[in-house]
Amino acid sequence: MPTDFQKADEQWRRYAFARDNGHLDFLKKADKCDEYFAGIQWDPIIRAKLESQGKPVLTINKVMATLATVMGEQLRSRADISFRPTRDGTQEIADTLTKVYIQITNENKLDWLESEVASDGFITSRGFYDVRIGFTDHMMGEVKIKKINPRNVLIDPDADEYDPDTWKEVFLTKWLSVDDIEMMYGKKYADILKTRVPSEFEFGYDSAERFHGTFSGTSNIPEEENDNDQTRRKVRIVERQYRKLRNQWHFVDITTGDMRAIPENWDKAKRENVANNASLGLVKKLTEQIRWTVTADDQVLFDEWSPYKHFTIVPYFPFLRNGRTIGLVENLISPQDQLNKVSSQELHIINTTSNSGWKVKAGSLQNMDTEDLEERGAETGIVLELSDVNDVEKIKPNAIPSGLDRVSFKSDEYIKEISGISDSQRGMDRADVAAKAIQAKQAAGSVNLAKPLDNITRTRHLLASRVMNLVQTYYTEERILNITGRDLTAKNEELTINQASPEGQIVNDLTIGEYDVVVSNVPAREDFESTQFQEALELRQLGIAIPDDILIEASHLSRKVEIAERIKELQGGGEATEAEQQLQQLEMETKQLENKETEADIQVKSSSAALNAVRARKEMEEAQKGDPQVAQLQFEREKAEAEMQLQEAKVAAELRLEREKAAAQIQLEREKAAAKIDLDKQNAIATNKQKLIESKNKPKPTKNS
Repeated sequence: MPTDFQKADEQWRRYAFARDNGHLDFLKKADKCDEYFAGIQWDPIIRAKLESQGKPVLTINKVMATLATVMGEQLRSRADISFRPTRDGTQEIADTLTKVYIQITNENKLDWLESEVASDGFITSRGFYDVRIGFTDHMMGEVKIKKINPRNVLIDPDADEYDPDTWKEVFLTKWLSVDDIEMMYGKKYADILKTRVPSEFEFGYDSAERFHGTFSGTSNIPEEENDNDQTRRKVRIVERQYRKLRNQWHFVDITTGDMRAIPENWDKAKRENVANNASLGLVKKLTEQIRWTVTADDQVLFDEWSPYKHFTIVPYFPFLRNGRTIGLVENLISPQDQLNKVSSQELHIINTTSNSGWKVKAGSLQNMDTEDLEERGAETGIVLELSDVNDVEKIKPNAIPSGLDRVSFKSDEYIKEISGISDSQRGMDRADVAAKAIQAKQAAGSVNLAKPLDNITRTRHLLASRVMNLVQTYYTEERILNITGRDLTAKNEELTINQASPEGQIVNDLTIGEYDVVVSNVPAREDFESTQFQEALELRQLGIAIPDDILIEASHLSRKVEIAERIKELQGGGEATEAEQQLQQLEMETKQLENKETEADIQVKSSSAALNAVRARKEMEEAQKGDPQVAQLQFEREKAEAEMQLQEAKVAAELRLEREKAAAQIQLEREKAAAKIDLDKQNAIATNKQKLIESKNKPKPTKNS
């Protein structure tokens, strides 16, 4: 067994290998792209040199304007996640999983997290979620989704695919304070680490750092100040999740061959008992499992098998090409530099032409000396007092180079072409461009963002599958969830999962079956509602009877739910009254009576057909036998036929009488119910009119009141 120091040493070497083989290059690129997005686009040395020479240093930040449009496209595209049953799954459980996923996303504010992760990807080329079970709000654990700084995630240097299931390892590094370490990993490690200064850390400068980005910017706290402050995050924690081979017991479905890993803490008796009760086989095989190790310098804070089937990291890459992640900013850096430099040079040339210099004869200036003229020569309305007016001559400036303004125009066009964001998508088209042409350009421009947005959909699929796995693994006890719909008119729904029924069955057992994830991209609610209202209004104008309350619900009116309900009540479209329910019941009874009548007619016709068949068979038999008693049989047959006809007539008369009585009764009840409904509607209309009159006549409050 390796010692803790050997484990920490191996962990640090693997971390250093991942850091030095690709991650440091990513950090340089991410920092530069972040600065260009924020408008910090000049090299500090070049900027200082130009400013010392009095030359303008302009920053025309087109990167932020371009990325803002891309982020807007992402915000307009939301997703509805649902689940579809596959092996041993049911549609009922799939619908329950969908509701549970909605509850989890609402609790974690996933829409906002997705925007932040997508922005990280657009700017730095990488964005990450962290998905795991948290125990801060629920004793049995809840799914927690967080956004992780992409600078703190080190990907396996040998990986080249999008899905983390193909990676061998991933590192998550973060800075913790001594108090954080004590709370999460124990006082023992906190006491060891809090007394060290950076020079005492076993694995060098990168274990403890005084430089890191915060809201105050990158700051340097002197060594002698706040050295005993246990709330500052100054110790680097390295969390490594990696795949390792191990022998593990599995349950085997004898029929399908499906295998499931058995928890490590199950003993032999429990394994065999479950296998016998479920008619499953047992097999021990070599598999890959995730090992989870957390270290701080030479201290091993945690080293166990991961409780999860997947890595907790879920990535987003706008573009991924053979292991290289590409964002949307890095290719805009060169044209942005060109735009800044050309614009600054244009302004510099204009400034120099307005103060091109003077030719002055020695001793001709009376009210100033040459130094004053040098400083004030470009002022408007300057007055020169001379011995002779011909002693001073304004130097003619050089002409502005032709085509200089075209260079800055080209730089702006390069940014549009590379990013794929046109003026139409930014709402900057000329006033004379037709609306249909703008819409066509916007649709074509959206194609340029198809791949980054498609990869967002891929990340949504990965995230939903990870959440589903955690739910099926850890949501095993009975619990009550409050589901809130996303629509404005949605109501809260209380859902109980894994509930034991009196018969001993588990209702909404989420652990049963396998399910696929279905990602449906939908527009943002505001855009969707605007489209729905416009289409409903057009259908109304075409003559289609769209109800008023439906039209109001699709609008953007304030208190539209209340308005729609009042309109529905005024028009008699609210909840059914007692009289209306009675009328509906009568209609159902009428249909039932008609069905019974039809069945009786069918039975009478069937009896007649059976009698005719018997009679025909008897006649055939008599003709074949040639029996002398044919007359007697003929008499009996005619007698039976007469009795059958009499019985048919009796049944038909009874049915007709019963039908007439029921129809009369139903008609009477229908007339009563209809009269009651008309009276209720008239009363409701009168009441609403009276309220409206009272509200109009009510005196308005004065300013003094």
